[in-house]
Amino acid sequence: MKKALSALTDEKDPRDAVSHFFRPADDIGIKVNCLGGQKVATSPEVVYAAFNLFRDAGFRDKNFLIWDRSNRELKEAGFSLNSASPGLKCYGTDSRGVGYHSDFITHRDVGSLLSTIMTHRTSLQLNMPILKDHTLAGVTCALKNFFGAIHNPNKYHGSGCDPFVADLNFIPEIRKQQKLIIADGLRIQYHAGPAYHPQWYEDYGAIIAGTDPVAVDFVGYGIVDNIRKGHDLPSLEKAGRKPNYIFTAADSEHNLGNAKSADIDLVEINL
Repeated sequence: MKKALSALTDEKDPRDAVSHFFRPADDIGIKVNCLGGQKVATSPEVVYAAFNLFRDAGFRDKNFLIWDRSNRELKEAGFSLNSASPGLKCYGTDSRGVGYHSDFITHRDVGSLLSTIMTHRTSLQLNMPILKDHTLAGVTCALKNFFGAIHNPNKYHGSGCDPFVADLNFIPEIRKQQKLIIADGLRIQYHAGPAYHPQWYEDYGAIIAGTDPVAVDFVGYGIVDNIRKGHDLPSLEKAGRKPNYIFTAADSEHNLGNAKSADIDLVEINL
C-alpha cells in the first residue's frame, strides 16, 4: 500500500502521499463493503493498514469513521464497532440516531436517500471496496460500493445496474466527496459473486489504488476476466454480464473517469 500510494503521487514518503488527498482537519469516512460476509468483504487488515498510514502522517483517530450499511455486516466482516468511545469510530447507517437523510437526491434514473454518515458525519470519503464478481452487475468495486450508502439499492439492479451505478456516482454529494480509492484485491471471488463460493475464490494478492473510480473499476474488470480465463470460464461479456455501467460512467454525460486502456496510466508494482 505504501508503494502504491507513493507511485500514485510521486512522493517517496507515504506520509506525504496521503496528504495529497486529505488534511488532518478533515472528517474522513472510510467506506467499506461488507455485504458478502467475511470471506468476500473488505479486509479489516487492509483498512487498518491504510488508517495507520494516515495516523503516521499526523491525522487523528477521531477524524475517521469506518462505515457501511449495517452494524451486523461490519461485525461479521471482522470490524470492531465503536460509536461512542473516543478514538477511531466504526458503525453502520442502521445505528441508532444515524439513518438516512430526509432530502431526496436525484440524477436521471436514480432517486434515493443518502446515509447521514455522508451528509452530516463526514465530509470526504476514502473508498475502500473489495473487487469481486457480481452475478447481476458483472463486477463490483469502487463505483458500486456507494450502493451501500443509499436506502434503496434493491431498486437499481436491473439491466446489470446500468445506468444506475453511473447515475448515483454523478450526484455531487458522492462525486465531490470521493478523493481516493484503495481497493482490496487480496482474495477475489471471480464467479458467482457477490456471495462467497470457495470453488471460485482465488488468492490474488493485489491492492489497487487510484483517484479515478472508473479507471479502478475498468482495471478490476480486466483482473476478474483474466482470472476467469485462467480457470476456463467465459469472459464476463460472453457470459452476458459485461459491466456496462463502467462505460456509462465514462461517457460524455457522466464523465466520471476513464474506461479505455489508452487513457489510463496503469503502474504495476510486483513485490
